[in-house]
Amino acid sequence: MVKSETHMSDQVTVIRPKKMFSLDDIKEIWRFKELLFFFTWRDLKVRYKQTIVGVGWAIFQPFMTMVVFSVFFGNLLKVPSDNIPYPIFVYTGLLFWQFFSGALSSTSSTLISNQSIITKVYFPRLILPLSAVVTELVDFAVAGVMLIVLMFYFHYTPHIAGLLILPLLLIITFLAAVGGGLFLASINVKYRDVRYVLPYFIQMLLFITPVIYPSSIAGKWSWVLAVNPMTGVIKAARGALLGTEPINWTLLMISLVAVSVLMIIGVYFFKKTERYFADIV
Repeated sequence: MVKSETHMSDQVTVIRPKKMFSLDDIKEIWRFKELLFFFTWRDLKVRYKQTIVGVGWAIFQPFMTMVVFSVFFGNLLKVPSDNIPYPIFVYTGLLFWQFFSGALSSTSSTLISNQSIITKVYFPRLILPLSAVVTELVDFAVAGVMLIVLMFYFHYTPHIAGLLILPLLLIITFLAAVGGGLFLASINVKYRDVRYVLPYFIQMLLFITPVIYPSSIAGKWSWVLAVNPMTGVIKAARGALLGTEPINWTLLMISLVAVSVLMIIGVYFFKKTERYFADIV
């Protein structure tokens, strides 16, 4: 939300963003919801423009990653997979991980890539990071089709109760991507090192997230994995869809708390630096 001051003598309108997030920001985003949908649609069209496979790349990328991981980690290194065929075990983790990591990466650069719009037109700046995450959510939905195919192939039928938890897992992943993305987008405006550091950070984060291995393999260091919000999400997704184990609600609540802290930090930094975006972007 912004403060608008109009001086009748010279008819100058001054727009100043608030330093703190409030309910007015949510109302303003809702008023600009059509713009949010437009940015999402634009990003989807640009991403798959002039490609042969089109939106099929959303399936191809996690599928090929699953194949590579299955060959090297499942067949050669014999990484345990909780007595579940490794391809479906790792694809379930990859589905949520690529949603999170892809959204984190695209959100971090969204202000830089839209600098021509930011410097010329006013709109709620929060819409740009949100549209980047929504774009990745569309890819998640498309890639989820392959998970359904794999479940049929390996004869897995999820329980209805397990499916009901999926919206909660998506909300946690969505908020984690938004919170981390807002923080990275804020500092990326001033320090362009983020685009060089972030790929290495995401790669390291992959190995402390139980995507290619079960969290039980960590042993006494499992508490380190629990701090990572995606740990609870991926474990709960496997428990709900594949029946690997009962859903660990305590771990899921830890993920929710971690995501809440991440959102607070992200929104705080974003709102604190928002007034300088147009000047230094």
